Amino acid sequence: MTAPTESPEQLLPTPSHTVGPFYGYALPFPEGGQVAPKGHPDQIVLHGYVLDGEGKPIPDALLEFWQAGPDGSLKGAPGSMRRDPVTGGYLGRNGIDFTGFGRVATDADGHYALYTLPPGNPGVPYISVCVFARGLLHHLYTRAYLAAGGTEGTGTDALLDSLPAERRATLIAAEGPNRTYRFDIRLQGEGETVFLEFQ
Repeated sequence: MTAPTESPEQLLPTPSHTVGPFYGYALPFPEGGQVAPKGHPDQIVLHGYVLDGEGKPIPDALLEFWQAGPDGSLKGAPGSMRRDPVTGGYLGRNGIDFTGFGRVATDADGHYALYTLPPGNPGVPYISVCVFARGLLHHLYTRAYLAAGGTEGTGTDALLDSLPAERRATLIAAEGPNRTYRFDIRLQGEGETVFLEFQ
């Protein structure tokens, strides 16, 4: 008796592998969190902690940020990771253009900081966030809303309005002094951040 052969249609997909912390050697780049030109008068700071299910900080997570420009434009400017054409070394951002993209690793305390300009998207302003961390088989997507009104329904954002108040609160960055916003990301457990699924 011969063993049955499997056709390609019968093969199951292989599982994903954990996405971290191996990315820490190649993906972060100097000034990855400096999306706004340094010293810009309208600069805001989005900062916070990435926490595991027990509330402990994750010291080697990596966050990517995308956002609309202050004028609502989604185009951004090139130059987030400019290279020296002669040496191949890192030249850094040009310090003038707003790129709309940032990449920040958490520090030893699980803290991150993004220096950017207020997003000008229609409705409630938000910054899109992608989370990479050890133990995750797939990166996670969420949003940090800069909603001055807190967690009440807005009537202008379908995602926020679709969530009960306690879940909605996990997407709202708390406004602090000196144009700062605190946005902690909890990967699981009580108070888990709302994550989005893209297909």
